[in-house]
Amino acid sequence: MPIPDTVPVLGISWSDVLFLVLAAAMLGSALLVVVLRDIIRAGIAMVASFAALAGIYVLLGAPFVAAAQVLVYIGAIAVLILFAVMLTQAKAAPARLVFQTQAIPAAVAAVVLAVVIALSVVSTDWGDVGQRLTTATDALARLLFNEYTLPLEVVSVLLLAAVIGGVYLARHEDRDA
Repeated sequence: MPIPDTVPVLGISWSDVLFLVLAAAMLGSALLVVVLRDIIRAGIAMVASFAALAGIYVLLGAPFVAAAQVLVYIGAIAVLILFAVMLTQAKAAPARLVFQTQAIPAAVAAVVLAVVIALSVVSTDWGDVGQRLTTATDALARLLFNEYTLPLEVVSVLLLAAVIGGVYLARHEDRDA
């Protein structure tokens, strides 16, 4: 028995349901990043948020951007968690976090951002979205690895230097203690 194009009870397409699930997961995990006090759990929530965003990129027909999201951002957050653990092992967390004292400015900024997003959604002509061009992954890969090889290698060397520097700083603090 084939799967119908729309969800039987709701009457909306499966891709819309998947988008809503991924968007809810992304927003929920982003909220956890801000609320959680434990740096490891906040980092894992950020990885989950980035993974949901990569899923949204796949739904939008941009597999190269989704792969870059997974490799660069999720990989970078894993390294960030590693640095945070290495550099803050013996340090106690403050009793009251800095962002907890800035609740009113954050609420005002959130309301302003929500208004701007709502105005953008209302004023956009959504009829042209179906006619968008898909990213030519093959052409983009050829461009990256032919014309932009040097910048790609420079970024990789900088990331390697950051990892080596983090390991050095973590070991240097252990010797002083």
